[in-house]
Amino acid sequence: MLEFRKVEKTFPGVRALKGIDFKVAKGEVVGLVGENGAGKSTLMKVIYGAYQHDGGEVLVNDRATKFANPREAMLQGIGMVFQEQSLIPSLSVMENIFLGFEQQFVKWGVIRWRRMAEAAKRQLAKVHLDVDPYTTTSQLSFAQRQMVELAKVLTLEERVHGDLVILLDEPTSVLSKEEVQLLFKLVRELRSRAAFIFVSHRLDEVIDISDRIYVLKDGEVVDVVQGEGAQAEKIQHRMVGREISKEYYREEKQRPYQDDVLVEARGMSLKGKYDDVSLKLRRGEVLSLVGVEGAGGEEIMRTIFGLERPDRGELKIKGHTVRQFSPANGVRCGVGYIPRERKIEGIVAGMSVFENMTLSQMGKYSAGGVMKRGAERKTAKEWVDRFEIKTPSVDANAGKLSGGNQQKVVISKWRSGGSDIILLDHPTRGVDVGAKENIYEVVREMSADGCGILLMADTLEEAIGLSHTVAVIKDGRIQQWFDCKPGAKPTLFDLVHYMT
Repeated sequence: MLEFRKVEKTFPGVRALKGIDFKVAKGEVVGLVGENGAGKSTLMKVIYGAYQHDGGEVLVNDRATKFANPREAMLQGIGMVFQEQSLIPSLSVMENIFLGFEQQFVKWGVIRWRRMAEAAKRQLAKVHLDVDPYTTTSQLSFAQRQMVELAKVLTLEERVHGDLVILLDEPTSVLSKEEVQLLFKLVRELRSRAAFIFVSHRLDEVIDISDRIYVLKDGEVVDVVQGEGAQAEKIQHRMVGREISKEYYREEKQRPYQDDVLVEARGMSLKGKYDDVSLKLRRGEVLSLVGVEGAGGEEIMRTIFGLERPDRGELKIKGHTVRQFSPANGVRCGVGYIPRERKIEGIVAGMSVFENMTLSQMGKYSAGGVMKRGAERKTAKEWVDRFEIKTPSVDANAGKLSGGNQQKVVISKWRSGGSDIILLDHPTRGVDVGAKENIYEVVREMSADGCGILLMADTLEEAIGLSHTVAVIKDGRIQQWFDCKPGAKPTLFDLVHYMT
């Protein structure tokens, strides 16, 4: 259905794709893995028409093709479900599903909404999603929006002849295990009329769902692995070009925390989110909040930063009771927040690396209403070197960096401004194994510098490996505390016992 033959893609100073050979057959699920910066995103963008290749051939159903834009790709049966989601929150579900193709419902210049709703219901039935087509999309859960994305792609069935090729970009990054299994069940059902390209950093899921797996490194295909019988460790080795260290979480660098309490909550509650939460975060401590999705950990973090206001209880930061709950006050108190939705709440895409790094401290770099660009760049260069951020320069667009490097830019924004209370909400979500190691190194460095770190990890292994202390949350309440001294860490079973 789709084939790349020696495909090349070059940007100024960067050869992003180097002679890529890649194919997808009818009904296949093809996995695509590699470190951030390996070329996955570029390859996907060439497939769906956002980029045009400048060497080699792209064939769709054995015909050489070069898409000028994504719409041309869609009209040949190629659609994409985006990691960060392309839906417009303020529009209804049905408006999102038929965005750009509304003309079929127009008569005498007026959209016939009832006909659009009926058509949307048929599309939603394909993905087994029972929601009102008139519902505003922002009211849906992430998993429901993911299904709407897929329903939107499946509208192509009515416009093209033959099967579809559907690109799934990190579709499981914030889904629960149950939601992942439902998605995989749906993918298997749809294989009779669609092939899939599955991109994910979760190798166990790639192995589970894929027929074949392409491994990319530095813009080249370095291996093609059959999904059945594939081993995650071997794929990781091919991705990064080295063995993954057993000291993955840098446990040997874990040092005792200090007695100085940076954050203290006493009986803090927020109706419907968390209840009677008491905790202490000390200088140099990594404290993890673990629980199932929606247990209340994220809301606790957002309260400490000032985005939420508790209904009752007390919050102290550095010994002072918090009266004003706002992000501005949180920043003044030395709190830095790295949210899970880094592309929405973390960085400002379109602004440079140095502008993102100094965004929280612009007063420090201005005089008489004029920004001191030289001073900003100097600070940014220091942190680029310190955190080994891979960027062409501090003037580069931060939105164009890989996920792991974007995350380090966000952390640098707070650390360069002097924040010593760092809230990490899924800091390794959607980044590759090599970038995760780099972020773990940064966490250890911040801890050694005396930062108090409140962590919501991507996996239980990550929480156990990085933390001094783990608090297990269930239904908004802290159920159990665990000490995580090196060599005496709790097991996964210990945590899961109190989570469910």
